Amino acid sequence: MTFAELCRRVRAEIGQEHRYAHSVRVARTAELLAMRHGVPAEKARLAGMLHDLARLYPAQRLLEECRARGLTIADYEERHPILLHARLGAELARERYGVHDAGVLSAIAKHTTADAVMSPLDCVVYLADSLEPGRDFAERGELLALAMRDLHGGMRATLAASVGYLRKKGLPVAPPTLAALRVFGGEPEEVPTAAPLG
Repeated sequence: MTFAELCRRVRAEIGQEHRYAHSVRVARTAELLAMRHGVPAEKARLAGMLHDLARLYPAQRLLEECRARGLTIADYEERHPILLHARLGAELARERYGVHDAGVLSAIAKHTTADAVMSPLDCVVYLADSLEPGRDFAERGELLALAMRDLHGGMRATLAASVGYLRKKGLPVAPPTLAALRVFGGEPEEVPTAAPLG
């Protein structure tokens, strides 16, 4: 399947122009980050294009489809089912688009909360989703420029910004996000507050 054919399929499946346009921007940003950091660009673009297949599913559907596939649902995901769209999206990419590359599936699964264990491809897709040009918070450009220069530093700063935003709003932070922040060495208090990510 060509990338143009993939785009057409994703556009029809998502069914919302705003979410489809976001997916295209994530795919393009992931490709740029990948080329900058020696990550396979085709894998990054594919993961970026498919990362939000389940993003518009309502909470009950997310829970039901994850249970039907035998996916473990953590307490924090039970309370905030929207977080399941990433892991369910990886399953849909495998089932509907024939994606069997473990790295691509991991990048899709970790694009929302990140994780303590992140490959360079995981990082590229997480950052592309967080920092694509359609995001309109003040620090976006600065964070993307940092990520283009320094993948690890970009992760540290972007995770810290996300955690700082959630804490300022009194919203819970997913345990994998806090674990990722610890691994990348960030402290949320040290980084300016940014808009919500993921």
